[in-house]
Amino acid sequence: MTLRINDDEVVELAEMFRLMSDPTRLKIILACLDSPASVGAMADRLSISASLVSHHLRLLRAARLLQADRRGRMVFYVVGDPHIRSMLTDMADHVAEDVAEAEIEPGS
Repeated sequence: MTLRINDDEVVELAEMFRLMSDPTRLKIILACLDSPASVGAMADRLSISASLVSHHLRLLRAARLLQADRRGRMVFYVVGDPHIRSMLTDMADHVAEDVAEAEIEPGS
């Protein structure tokens, strides 16, 4: 299968991967994978400041990697796009599979 993607789309895709290459941003995205999460909950879960979470969220929302859902005064963030969700779960499965295979290789 050959992907047909124009130059502008290549740039946008590269920017998305660049944003996800930062471990903190990737942890934030993964924290929003299964259910919506607030800034405070992510800050507590990741042991980082709420202002740092907010900074990263601005970038991730601008790239359409996360969606915001306002509930009263609270804002919750979630991976709403099924393409992003599928890609991340597939890659996480791939990494876990490689680790499991390395643990059971003969001679180890």
